[in-house]
Amino acid sequence: MKTSLKTVLFASVLLAGTAAAVGLHPQWSKPADPLPITKPGGTQSTVVPAVATPKIEVVFVLDTTGSMGGLIDAAKNNIWSIATSMASAKPTPEIRLGLVAYRDRGDAYVTKVLDLSGDMDSMYAALMDFRADGGGDGPESVNQALHDAVHRIGWSQDSNSYKVIFLVGDAAPHMDYANDVPYPETLKIAAQKGIIVNCIQAGAESDTRQVWQHIASLNQGRYFQVEQSGSAVAVTTPYDDKIAALSKQLDETRVFYGDADTRRALEKKTEAAKKVYAAAPAAVQAKRAEFNASAAGADNLFADSELVDDVASGRVKLEEVDKARLPEPLQRLSKDEQASLITAKAGQRKQLQAEIAQLGRQRQDYIGKELTEKKQVEESLDGKIHSAVREQAKAKGLIYDSGPTL
Repeated sequence: MKTSLKTVLFASVLLAGTAAAVGLHPQWSKPADPLPITKPGGTQSTVVPAVATPKIEVVFVLDTTGSMGGLIDAAKNNIWSIATSMASAKPTPEIRLGLVAYRDRGDAYVTKVLDLSGDMDSMYAALMDFRADGGGDGPESVNQALHDAVHRIGWSQDSNSYKVIFLVGDAAPHMDYANDVPYPETLKIAAQKGIIVNCIQAGAESDTRQVWQHIASLNQGRYFQVEQSGSAVAVTTPYDDKIAALSKQLDETRVFYGDADTRRALEKKTEAAKKVYAAAPAAVQAKRAEFNASAAGADNLFADSELVDDVASGRVKLEEVDKARLPEPLQRLSKDEQASLITAKAGQRKQLQAEIAQLGRQRQDYIGKELTEKKQVEESLDGKIHSAVREQAKAKGLIYDSGPTL
């Protein structure tokens, strides 16, 4: 017996609670000129060769001891705008971020490592759990943190990828620990892997400045100094609440599918998004929406198994998807009803994307008018990072036309 429209709508409501995502899949890069192929008999056709998407791989090595509370908060509130600024390059890059949080021996932990990923929601959720604590005795385990950033992170083998570490802290490294690899040795390996190391000093401690400048000089990096608070630029706008609400609706158009293990893993991503809604201010959620609206935000929005985008793009035929790979509410529907539901979500998604894009432009215009002091942006944490990325990524063919997105 044919399932009723009421059942379709009920399934849609259930599915809305299982996901969070975005619009139709953005175009990653412009394809190369077609190459002629001569067939038997002399006729010709063309084939478009695949073009590798440029990559930006960034690992933040972040001091999380007690004195770094202000800068940690700045990182939490600005991680989305930092990612959006990185994503604004031409051609559009794939963005992958990682994190090494560090303290010192005798603290609750020495390092915590989050590997490179395009899943910004999970990265932000992890950042939200970090609290400044420990330390207090001067030097910290900077050597171990840099070693883990180089050796425990899954850097790609792509020589054309822009690979960079931002070391952010306010205290010099312990150089007196046994069984510790001194940073000059680690930086040699980093150079061999094509990883640039930039240093951002929080505060004005002279011993730290000397070491941070030395670390940067050893590996083609740059040295910056910001206030202990992170010199963050925070602007709330009249558009933040509306963008945040639309972004949540957009997330609810996402339908994850795959085998049971895949769906369980992607459900964790959904939980991370819910954590953003529950704890992040509207201004931060608006920044997240702007990143998700960029071409580089697709990894965060769709992960690897999002049915609406896969069907709309033609990569997957819905009628060929095994029923067991679908989320349970969708399994109750006929193929025609599944197709109607997917089409409806795709249309809703496109409309929401357009609204967010328009409001996002208005939001950036508002911020531009509020920030009359260009130097204020340049001296912020966002500005320092964007300056380094803009200069260094040029060697990999990535060009930035404007300043950081706030």
